[in-house]
Amino acid sequence: MSGGGSHVTSYASAGVSIEAGDRAVELMKEWVEKARRPEVLGGIGGFAGLFDASQLKRYDRPLLATSADGVGTKVVIAQRMDVHDTIGYDLVGMLVDDLVVCGAEPLFLTDYIATGKVVPERVAAIVKGIAQACEEAGCALLGGETAEHPGLLGPDEYDVAGSTTGVVEAEALLGAHKVEAGDVVIAMASSGLHANGYSLVRKVFFDVAGWDLEREVPELGSTLGEALLTPTRLYAKPCLELAARTDVHAMSHITGGGFAANLARVLPDHLSVRVERSTWTPGPIFGLVGELGSVSRPDLEQTLNMGVGMVALVAAADADRALEILAEQGVAAWRCGEVLDITGGEVELVGDYRSV
Repeated sequence: MSGGGSHVTSYASAGVSIEAGDRAVELMKEWVEKARRPEVLGGIGGFAGLFDASQLKRYDRPLLATSADGVGTKVVIAQRMDVHDTIGYDLVGMLVDDLVVCGAEPLFLTDYIATGKVVPERVAAIVKGIAQACEEAGCALLGGETAEHPGLLGPDEYDVAGSTTGVVEAEALLGAHKVEAGDVVIAMASSGLHANGYSLVRKVFFDVAGWDLEREVPELGSTLGEALLTPTRLYAKPCLELAARTDVHAMSHITGGGFAANLARVLPDHLSVRVERSTWTPGPIFGLVGELGSVSRPDLEQTLNMGVGMVALVAAADADRALEILAEQGVAAWRCGEVLDITGGEVELVGDYRSV
C-alpha cells in the first residue's frame, strides 16, 4: 500500500510533545512537594499515588468520603487573562469543601489537566495553585495527570478537574439525621462568585454589556477580570475546627443551585428553614450581574452564591461560640435564619437584602 512519500509521521508531528510533558513535571515538583502529608509515600512520577492508611486504625469506624468536580467555564477567564496560578484554588475549593460538609477531613487530592498544547510553565502554574490550596486545606496533592489533546482543545485552552478523599468517624458524621428544630443557620461569607454560574456571568458582562476584562469597575475596586478571577474561599479547616469545638449538626456548600437548593440537601423532610435576606449585603459583583443582564432575583439566587459560600446548622446554645470560632479562623459569619418545626424539608428566603 502506498504511503505519503518520504514524510515521517511522529507523535510530535501529531501535536503531542513528550519533552514538554517531562519539563512540566520537573517544574511542578517543588509545589507538589509542599502539599505533602506525613502519610504520603514516594514522590511525583509514579503510576499511582500512595497514602499510608494505617492512620485509620485510630478510628472506631472510619467512613471514607470522596468527591469529584471541576472548575467549569471559569477557566476561560484564566486563559483570557493569562493568569493560571489561582484557578487551582477554585478546583480545591470545589472538592474539599464538598467533603467537609459531612465532617470529613480531606486526606488527599488528585488532579487532571487536559490541554491542547502542553506549555510547561503554564501547567506548572496551574499545579502551583492546586498545591498551595491543598496545603491551606490540609490535604496532600497525591498525584495527577496532564494530557495533551491537540485537535480537541486549542493550543491555549485547558480544563481542570480532580477528585479527593477524606475520612470521618461514623459517630461524628454530619447531616440531616442530626438537624433539629431551633438550630441556628450560620452563613459564611464567600470571596465572590467562587466557581459557579460563569456561563451566565460571561454572557451578561461580555455579550450583553460588552465589557472587557481590562475594564476598571469602581463598584468592584478592581478590573472586571480581577474580580471574576478571585479565587474560591477554602472553608475546610475552619469548618473542621467548628465541628470539633461546637455542636454542629449539618453544613452545606453553596455551589451550583444556590443557597436554598443546597441547604435543602441537608434537611430532613419533617423540618424546614427560614432565611432572612436582610442579615447580609451581597457583594457588588452580584448586583452588577443582575442589573446589567436584567436577571431576576430568583435566577440569580438559583445560579450564584449571593455572598454566602458555606452554611452551618448549629445547636442554638452553641451559635455564639460558633461565630467566635469562625472569626478566629478569619471567616466572616453571621446568623441568617432558623430551622423550623414545619414539615417539607424546604428553605424559604424572606425579605430583601440589606442595602449598603
